[in-house]
Amino acid sequence: MNIYSKHKTILLECIYILYIVLFVYAAISKFLVFDEFMIQIGQSPVLTTYAGWLAWIVPSIEILIALMLIIPRFRLLALYAAFTLMAMFTTYIVIILNFSDHIPCSCGGVLEKLDWTEHLIFNIIYVVLAFIGIIIIRKKPYPSLFFCMVCGIGFIALLFTLSEKGLHRDNSFIRRFPGHPAIKAKALDLTYNSYYIAGADAGQIYLGNFTAPLNLMILDTSLQKKQEIRLALDQDSLLFQFVQLRVIPPYFFLVDGITPYISRGNTTDWKAHSIMDKPAYFSKVTPIDSASLAIQSVSSRTKENVLGKISLSDTSKVTFSYNLLQRQIDGLFDTDGVLQYNHQLQKLVYTYFYRNQYIVADKDLQLNFFGKTIDTISRAQIKVGTITSKNQQKLAAPALLVNKYSATYGSYLFVNSKLIGRYESIDIWKQASIIDVYNLMDNTYEFSFYVYNIGKDTLKTFRVLNDKFIGLIGNHIVTYQLNRNRFKNLLPVSKDNF
Repeated sequence: MNIYSKHKTILLECIYILYIVLFVYAAISKFLVFDEFMIQIGQSPVLTTYAGWLAWIVPSIEILIALMLIIPRFRLLALYAAFTLMAMFTTYIVIILNFSDHIPCSCGGVLEKLDWTEHLIFNIIYVVLAFIGIIIIRKKPYPSLFFCMVCGIGFIALLFTLSEKGLHRDNSFIRRFPGHPAIKAKALDLTYNSYYIAGADAGQIYLGNFTAPLNLMILDTSLQKKQEIRLALDQDSLLFQFVQLRVIPPYFFLVDGITPYISRGNTTDWKAHSIMDKPAYFSKVTPIDSASLAIQSVSSRTKENVLGKISLSDTSKVTFSYNLLQRQIDGLFDTDGVLQYNHQLQKLVYTYFYRNQYIVADKDLQLNFFGKTIDTISRAQIKVGTITSKNQQKLAAPALLVNKYSATYGSYLFVNSKLIGRYESIDIWKQASIIDVYNLMDNTYEFSFYVYNIGKDTLKTFRVLNDKFIGLIGNHIVTYQLNRNRFKNLLPVSKDNF
């Protein structure tokens, strides 16, 4: 009996030490990079409203519990507090992983090195340790443990519910959903979720792969025929950082805006040759033709986003337009968006992420017009914070995402909107992505349609080719057949009418 009691005492002391080390280390780590920690929790869709005071309270509570664990008379109370706090942290991770549209980075300290699943397992282990510690000290503590668990879970669930109400508010705009403008045709499981759409032309879809950048998959639009290609480079030793593929038959490009690197090849042999003489850094790129590419970059002069053009036939000449992207807050986050080139209209189309606006310009970066999406968010709703120790700017809170992604074909712009309109069902909103369709010929909104989720996976990116809508949803590629009675201008149109 004495041996059994001695083992329990040793186990209890180990639990105290593990919790003291965890909380002291985690709290000190947060205080040492306090501005970064505040930005990190501000990016959480659950905590952003409360980031200001939570940034102080969380590490302070961790220090307080650690101190209580040192003093024998407060140890039981400290274990209850630790149990409740770790239950709250665990509930928060479950909500982030399963119910949130946005997964932020982790919140500092030792757990910053773990991914969210490892973080969850780590927290569960500590919940179990606190549970064991309490039942060693106190007989039949289950009602009080149940109460602590319910309070912890309920508090985090309440925060999430309040944040969801703010997200899914009823906006003043009204969408039109005509009967069957797009009908799901085919779906194919690609096995992996690392694919992206590198191009689409002449009845074929070209898929690049983020994890295997020299691998190319070619599918026909019926998703029946598949071909695997291994791209060849003339510089095998070149170290890429973020290489991507762009295909506009009969040419393809391998590009990396961080290295920077641009190579071009022919789709007959899929061999790429380096063609950029001067380094040009960029964050987004889309081919205009075989000898020029449109880019989004950060100006070395203004430190803001700018749109530019690389002319490969003119010794990689780079030109920028400093008046296309309109600064509202910082010129960097607030001007971010999706860069596309419409080969039928021969126009650049840029859709902002955080405001109800898109830009149409010619391939020489001359503005044609500013268009508006149907929602009412004319000014980016973002909060930018600075991490002084790293001289970095980051979003200090989840930004209100207006337009998640867009594609253009014929005279149309297709926009995946993230804002719910008046009279729209939240239940349907959670089951599908909404695509708003705009006519670039007369700068008008036409109608909207749904692209339904596959399981828990939502639409990531998409393209339109002739009368096919092509989307990536998780591991799957899907096609929707567009109704030509609704889409009357999918075929190439005359530039004279633009």
